[in-house]
Amino acid sequence: MQTASFYAHETDKIRAKNMRSLLFTPGDSDRKLAKGLTSGADVILIDLEDAVAGDTKTAAREKVADFLAQGDTRKSQIPLYVRINDLETEWARDDLEKIVPASPAGIMLPKARSNEDVATLSGLLDELEQKAELDKGHISILVLAPEIPQAMLNIASFQSCGPRVSGIAWGSEDLATSLGARTSLNNQGLYREPMELARTLCLCAGSAAGIHAIDTVYPDFRDIEGLKHSAERAAGDGFSGKLAIHPDQVSVINAAFTPTESEIVRAKRIVSAFEAEPGVGVINLDGAMVDMPHLAHAQKVLERAGQT
Repeated sequence: MQTASFYAHETDKIRAKNMRSLLFTPGDSDRKLAKGLTSGADVILIDLEDAVAGDTKTAAREKVADFLAQGDTRKSQIPLYVRINDLETEWARDDLEKIVPASPAGIMLPKARSNEDVATLSGLLDELEQKAELDKGHISILVLAPEIPQAMLNIASFQSCGPRVSGIAWGSEDLATSLGARTSLNNQGLYREPMELARTLCLCAGSAAGIHAIDTVYPDFRDIEGLKHSAERAAGDGFSGKLAIHPDQVSVINAAFTPTESEIVRAKRIVSAFEAEPGVGVINLDGAMVDMPHLAHAQKVLERAGQT
């Protein structure tokens, strides 16, 4: 009976065990870069794209490279990803040439249109890692898609992403803008249908590829109760984590994506029951039939709880 962790059984692509909270931090602010390190986020997303104006991108790029290169024991304990600019812009190549030698944990690829963009970025990283004398594949990729309509039409291609890719996230605000929607939410505070479709497609793409599926930001950082509801819904639907835009959101998101004690206890009982009866595909647990999908879910719960 195979009882290895769900992710290890399905894929070896995932680099970070936890991607509950991923905090965007502007790349042009020393104060906010430093604050991100004490936020409690599982991943810091240093932003060179939307948070940085065009005329300051060069300076921000230099600042981020220096920040990554500075010795700080806190940095070695938190995966630091850098969101570069869209591959079709004039800034993307310069971002990579400056950032890769500073050895970030990963690169966030914005506005990915299909897996071809992922392959292009992976090829650039191969080249620049070799030039910087880094191990090939050292730098992971986090894909931001869908956040433009092309990605929604090409969503199936992302299930073929290469071993560098650790996760896929979607962007509600950019997608709404691309589609010409007035807002991403309707008058009831629910996602409009195109955004709801994108959310589902992102979740399916992540599951099909065996990588983390990350829910979009909750824009109103003052609305903690609304964030809690959104994060709990995402966790219940199967997402691994959620993007954050403010440090105050991190603890709420972490709590939503951390299994409860009762969930952990039940998951352990399911795994133990299958280990006690190797080769059996279905067991009786507390009068209910439990089969392989239940085992996979239990293993996933324990993985997220750090108990595998």
